[in-house]
Amino acid sequence: MSSSEATTKQFGKGERSVPASSARAKRWYPAEDTKAPRKARKTLHPSKYRATLQPGAVLILLAGRFRGKRVVLLKHLKEGALLVTGPFKINGVPLRRVNSRYVIATSTKVDISGLDESTLDKVGKAEYFSREKKSKKQKGEDAFIKQGEKPEKKQPTSERASDQKTIDKPLLSAIKNEEFLASYLRSSFSLRHGQKPHEMVF
Repeated sequence: MSSSEATTKQFGKGERSVPASSARAKRWYPAEDTKAPRKARKTLHPSKYRATLQPGAVLILLAGRFRGKRVVLLKHLKEGALLVTGPFKINGVPLRRVNSRYVIATSTKVDISGLDESTLDKVGKAEYFSREKKSKKQKGEDAFIKQGEKPEKKQPTSERASDQKTIDKPLLSAIKNEEFLASYLRSSFSLRHGQKPHEMVF
C-alpha cells in the first residue's frame, strides 16, 4: 500500500498505518451485478432532404389533421421537419411543422422571395409550437357549478395570429398573380378508383 493511500496515526505509545477511506474494503456488495449502460457509437448526422423539397414548393400532406391538403413549403427545420402553411386564408391550414416523410412534393412552386426572414426564424424554433400547460382541475363548489358547462374552445394567441398574417400576406399576393393557383391550393387531394400513385406525376 502506498503512502498516499495510508496515514500513520499514534495509538498510545505506538504508531499504526490506517488506510484512507477510498482504499478501504467495502462493507457490503450488491446482490446482483449492476449493468453499466452501453455507449452509443452512432453519431447524429444532419437530415438530408429530397431534392424536390425546395422552399416554395407545393406539398401534399399525407397524414395528420390536414391530410390531403396542399400547402406551401417555407423552410427546412431540424430533425427532418418542414415548416409549411396553407396559406390559412385559402385552405385553412395554419403554420405547422410536418415530417418530410409524410408529404408528396409537386412540381408547382410559389414565389416566397417576399417573406420576412426574421419572422421565419422566430416561427421555426421548437419553443414556438410547444403546448401550453393545462391548469389543474378545480375542486369543491366551483367545480360542481361548472360541471354542466361546455369547455371553452381554444383560440390562437394574438402573437400567432399576427405571425400568420405577416407570412401569408406576401404569399397571397404571389398566388393571386398565378391563374388557377388559388383554386389548386384550395382543392384536396384524393385517389380515385384505378389510380396508382406510383405511376402518377405530381
